[in-house]
Amino acid sequence: MDQKVEDFDKVISVNVRGIFLGLKYVLPVMTKQGYGSVINTSSVAGLSGSPGVSPYIASKHAVVGLTKASAVEVASSNVRVNSIHPSPVNTRMMRSLEEGMNVEQETLAQSIPLGRYGESSDIANLVLFLASDDSLFITGVQYRVDGGMGAL
Repeated sequence: MDQKVEDFDKVISVNVRGIFLGLKYVLPVMTKQGYGSVINTSSVAGLSGSPGVSPYIASKHAVVGLTKASAVEVASSNVRVNSIHPSPVNTRMMRSLEEGMNVEQETLAQSIPLGRYGESSDIANLVLFLASDDSLFITGVQYRVDGGMGAL
């Protein structure tokens, strides 16, 4: 493991503490009103492992744990908590990552069975479903939006 402790702490602080604080402050409001839907954003990295990025992998796995624990804790109040797990998405952030890794989008997209990055609308459509009344009996679930990566 070749990561600095400071880098690990920073990743955990943003990716885990952020989710924890969001849940800490929104769940009491939702339980008081007797309904709600929380959609936590993780990553495909939260459902598998990859070498060289263990702090990021650990942080995204932690989102799964927080999602599942929260879903069970607030289910009796008609509040749902789920997580989404996107693969690379065609955004400015991915351009920065590609540049930092010195790799082309086409190269990374080859690891996705559909052969392309996701689009923001692919993620938004799932979020809309999970936030809607069409998903009233769904809680504690991890949803991949990954172009088939989970099937590999």
